[in-house]
Amino acid sequence: MKWLEILGLVAFSECLVIIPLMKIKTLQVTLREEKLLTDFLEENTDDQPQNATDDPKFLLHPLRNFLDMVYLGNITVGTPPQEFRVVFDTGSADLWVPSIYCVSPSCRTKKLFNPRLSTTFQPTCQTFNLKYTSGRILGSLGYDTVRIGNLINLDQAFGLSKHQIGMDHVLYDGILGLGYPSLAHQGTTPIFDNLKNRGIISHPVFAFYLSNRKKNGSVVMFGGVDHSYHRGELKWIPVSQTNYWQITMNCITMDGMVIGCFNGCQAILDTGTPLLRGPTRLITAIHSLINATPSDREYKVPCSSVMQLPTFTLNINGTDYPVPAQAYIWKSPQGRCLSNFLEHTQKPNKPETWVLGHVFLRLYFSVYDRGNNRIGLAPAV
Repeated sequence: MKWLEILGLVAFSECLVIIPLMKIKTLQVTLREEKLLTDFLEENTDDQPQNATDDPKFLLHPLRNFLDMVYLGNITVGTPPQEFRVVFDTGSADLWVPSIYCVSPSCRTKKLFNPRLSTTFQPTCQTFNLKYTSGRILGSLGYDTVRIGNLINLDQAFGLSKHQIGMDHVLYDGILGLGYPSLAHQGTTPIFDNLKNRGIISHPVFAFYLSNRKKNGSVVMFGGVDHSYHRGELKWIPVSQTNYWQITMNCITMDGMVIGCFNGCQAILDTGTPLLRGPTRLITAIHSLINATPSDREYKVPCSSVMQLPTFTLNINGTDYPVPAQAYIWKSPQGRCLSNFLEHTQKPNKPETWVLGHVFLRLYFSVYDRGNNRIGLAPAV
C-alpha cells in the first residue's frame, strides 16, 4: 500500500506544540525595533503542550507567529530535559543548539545546553561548520535524547555551538533541519530519518500549517496528516531533486503576463525562510511592475495601492497557486508597506530557482512525504 492511500485515513483532533521558524536577516527593519524584540521575548513563556491524539506515533506540534517572520516552538535535549526554541527548517538537515562552550555574544541571551547535566550525553571528537542565510555556526558533535512533544528519539546526533557568527539578533536558540540526508553533516543521520527508521512515527511524513494569527493556530505535524487544516484535496507534486524539498514549476504570471519561469524552473519549499526569493533580474522586474521603491535596503509601496496590485500566480504541475498582494506585501507595525520579494544571485548555467517561504506556505498547507518523495499542497483553512 502506498503512503498516499494511508494518508487519506489519518485524521486526528487538534493538538499543538510551539516551534520557531525564521530567517531574521531578511526583514532588517523589524530587527531595528528593539522594543518589539523585547516585548516578544517577555511575552513568550511557553509551556510544553501535550499530544491530544490517541496515536502515540502521531504528533501535532503548535507554532507561534511573530510579525509573520518567525514561528516559535520547543524541543528538549538531554536527561533530564533541557528546553530550546528551534527553527523547524525544511531547507537544512542538521540539528544544533547553543552550548555552554559558546563564546559568541549571541549566546549570552540564549538557553545553553550543558552536557555535564545530562546523564545520556555522548561526546565525539567531530566538529561541524554550518552556513545559513542568517550566519555561520561552528562547534562539536554529540549524541543525546531529543524530544519533540511526545516523540522521543534516543542517541540523536546534534551540534553544540561554540561560535555563532552573524547571529546576534536572531530570536531562536537553534535549528532542527527537516531536509534530506544528503544535506546533513557527513556521517550524521537527521532527526526525521531516525524518527522514520526507528518506527517512532506512524508514517514517513510531516506537514506544516502556518497561520498569520499572532499566537496560537500554527502547527507542524509528524507521522500523519490532520486534513481539517486544509480545504479540498491535496495536490501531489513529485520532488525533482532529493536534496532540498525541490519541485518543478511551469510558469509565473502577474497581471496576465508571464514574468518568470518562462521555460519551466525549480522551486524550493523552505519553512526557514519568511519571503519569496527569486533571481535578481526577475525580482527587479517584479518591483518595477508593482512600483516598489528602495527604502533602507527594503522595497516599499504606498499602502493605499496594495488592493490594486496584481496577483502573483505560480503554476505547479498544472495547478495555479495564486499569491495575492495582501500576502506578498507586509505591513509593518509602523505602518509601512514593504515587499516580501527578495532577490538572490542565480549561478551561471544553473536552472532558474525560486525559494517559497512563509509568504507562500501561509496560504497553502504543505505535506512532505518521504515515503514517495513528493509534496502535497492544498489551500489552508
